[in-house]
Amino acid sequence: MNRRREISKYVIADFLCAAITWAAFWIFRKQYIESEKFGIQVALTFDTRFYIALVIIPSFWVLLYFLSGLYANVYRKSRIAEIKQIFITTVIGVVILFFTLLLKNVIITYKSYYFSTSVLFSIQFVLTSFAHILLTTSTNRKIHKRDIGFNTILIGSNARAVQLFDDMENQKASSGNRFVGFVHVDSSNGASSELSAKLKHLGEFENIHDLIIREKAEEVIIAIESSEHKYIETIINKLSDTETVIKIIPDMYDILTGSVKFSSILDAPLIVVSKDILEPKQIILKRAFDITVSLFCLVILSPVYLIISIIIKLTSKGPVFYSQERIGLHGNPFTIYKFRSMTDGAEKNGPALSSKDDNRITKVGKFLRKTRLDELPQFLNVLIGTMSIVGPRPERRFFIEQIVQKAPQYTHLQKIKPGITSWGQVKYGYAENVDQMIRRMKYDLLYLENISFLLDMRILIYTVLIVIQGRGK
Repeated sequence: MNRRREISKYVIADFLCAAITWAAFWIFRKQYIESEKFGIQVALTFDTRFYIALVIIPSFWVLLYFLSGLYANVYRKSRIAEIKQIFITTVIGVVILFFTLLLKNVIITYKSYYFSTSVLFSIQFVLTSFAHILLTTSTNRKIHKRDIGFNTILIGSNARAVQLFDDMENQKASSGNRFVGFVHVDSSNGASSELSAKLKHLGEFENIHDLIIREKAEEVIIAIESSEHKYIETIINKLSDTETVIKIIPDMYDILTGSVKFSSILDAPLIVVSKDILEPKQIILKRAFDITVSLFCLVILSPVYLIISIIIKLTSKGPVFYSQERIGLHGNPFTIYKFRSMTDGAEKNGPALSSKDDNRITKVGKFLRKTRLDELPQFLNVLIGTMSIVGPRPERRFFIEQIVQKAPQYTHLQKIKPGITSWGQVKYGYAENVDQMIRRMKYDLLYLENISFLLDMRILIYTVLIVIQGRGK
């Protein structure tokens, strides 16, 4: 599968549809609105303004569709949901064009505004929807015919797994799952000979991370027995830091309580475990905010950076900045940057968390930590995209392994980018031990459940107050 090529089809189609729409609207304005306004047949001319707009306006629509998330997940689209998304985005786009372009145009009466805006909306919406329906239908047809498929690992090895595999393989119209093998969960049950005869046995679930990479799996379907349900939480936690789509075969209880949502009436009924904390448009908004704030802080606070650098250099031996490997989005390592607040070589004997009376912290470092000024270099991390302004604080793998032993749900924090500040950081500050990390984690999990731009603002306000009041720990 070539996702870029598929996305480019939608982009080209949207650009052409927007160009045709603008050309048609231009003709409509000249032949109807302006001709009626002046009482004569206005000559249809295509001047420089028209050709400039013929490039700028379609580019505007493509950008708007991108920001709304219309080009995300091109192989798993619902046509009804797509049309709804196009409708909402087109309304927003037409309102923007109305206030920036149409409001200045000549009119007969104010009713002309409504009429011309309705015409622009109708042409744009109909053409774009038609193009998307054609492209999405074509893609769905290829999926149903098994020309396109997603490498899938089946978790489970007994009756339910066998039944699900048979049902999905015998579907007349494929749901897109191309099974590459299965793993067993409970070693006491092992791998059934019946399923092994039909599908490759990849081994135990414990090796799922390596198997996903090796088999290039895009989806994982959990089909375990009722007696194995005690493993559900472990399975979900272990898969939470992967980028695979997770689906679970439901029990009758799940069906009766409405947990099962269908994307197609032809597909097998499965619960999709959502790992997308943010919608595409929210991701873009958060990223735009991160870039704006980090650029502003790096420029405006540059004198502060210089002063702190000089003070650190004059008061203790060692480099001004401190870099360290941390674990970020989807469990990927990255390098975090801070102003050095400890003596040089503070961890020569291995990773060690700091405490309130830690003699490794320099006098300047204590002030920097209390005011959180030691975190300022992390705006560079935000700018390059390894961190966000607000998000769970990133930890080292050494401590994550200890946390996961006591609280496996920690891996859910890796669904979003780590942040300079967080709800947990505001509540607890720097953690002095693993238990404090776990207590702080509870608030970061709550952040994931309630994440919003407004919540980010509230956390930022509290963080600024901590910096001003020097209440950091």
